[in-house]
Amino acid sequence: MTEFLSTRSSELRPRGWTGPLALMTLVQVAATASTLALTALAPAVADSLGIGAHWIGYQVSLIYFAGMFASAFAGSVVEALEAERVIWTELILFIAGLALLATAQPVAMIAGSMCLGVGYGLNNPASSEILNRSTPRHRQSFVFSFKQSGVPLGAVVANVALPSITVALGGGWQLAILLAAAPAAVLLLISVFTADPSPRRRAAPGGAVARMVREQVALYRDARLRTLALLGGLYSALQLVVTAFTVVMLVEHGWSIVAAGSVAAALQLCGAVGRIAWGLAADKLGGFETLALIGTLSGIFLFALNWLDTYPTALQVLLFMALGGVASGWNGVFLAAAARTAPKGKVGANTGALLVYTFIGVIIGPSVYALVYDLVGDYGLCFTLFSGIGFLGAVLSLRQRRGAASRSA
Repeated sequence: MTEFLSTRSSELRPRGWTGPLALMTLVQVAATASTLALTALAPAVADSLGIGAHWIGYQVSLIYFAGMFASAFAGSVVEALEAERVIWTELILFIAGLALLATAQPVAMIAGSMCLGVGYGLNNPASSEILNRSTPRHRQSFVFSFKQSGVPLGAVVANVALPSITVALGGGWQLAILLAAAPAAVLLLISVFTADPSPRRRAAPGGAVARMVREQVALYRDARLRTLALLGGLYSALQLVVTAFTVVMLVEHGWSIVAAGSVAAALQLCGAVGRIAWGLAADKLGGFETLALIGTLSGIFLFALNWLDTYPTALQVLLFMALGGVASGWNGVFLAAAARTAPKGKVGANTGALLVYTFIGVIIGPSVYALVYDLVGDYGLCFTLFSGIGFLGAVLSLRQRRGAASRSA
């Protein structure tokens, strides 16, 4: 059960977890919408700057690279500032990043993208620290998963609201980008006036780099953390591959771009619902058991995509919706496990150290998929080959679960 994820004691949790959950979920929505703001407006931005829309992909990569490095040092930042102040900092970074993007000046846009990436990399370590303090242990997977439902919801907000604002403004994408900073600004005010940050703790000895190295060494020495790091890399790669290539696969199979986009939107919404459902399941079944089930189902659904043309249209849609519900469902369960395996007072550091590998999966996964497609020339076959990632994740999860059970016997 979930107790096998940790034998360490957690910090005492005060009453009242719904308020922090609501605020952290809204912050997650704002974080995702901010980082995806430029991609949601890619055609308008590309026309304005006189570049190809595919160049926006480099901006996304820059955000994730910055996020990966920020996540690696997040433990030191949370330790130095306290989690509530880190949330304030990230919201300020989102506002500044969007303002810099709105200048339409290449150097400023690069700096803005880095601000967004650093803010995004700090988000989960800080919010995990806050939620771990306020959430009863038996609700942790649900709470972390509910908060993570803000990721697909933020994507929907960015992809629906920002293009509509741009059209309403007659092509004014820069003003739309500035307006995208409004949620972060409102949440900053709310968090400043409602939060009660703890007094700053005494920093651990050594510089930030030394602490980051210690956190990674501790990760490699702990079998549970090694497994979680591998799962984070594998499952994040799988999730990004599904998100990035669903539309192009459907269009290749004769769907219109509008219809394919509608299926992709349904996939995202199912991902939001799936995260919450898997969180509830993990609180009953256990963390690694649930991660194993997610990997198994993801592998089965991906394997089935090789024969997409043989299925009725309704079954094709249901298959992608089911895939969205499982391929995106791991995040909250993973973050809850990261919190449980953390030493007292080190939830942010533990989460940041593990999320480095999640960012690596996000960066590498779509690129490897594109390389495989160049070799085999078929999206369905690529998805079938990538089903092995889901099955591998399931094997790793079950092996860790059995190892934990044998150690506790």
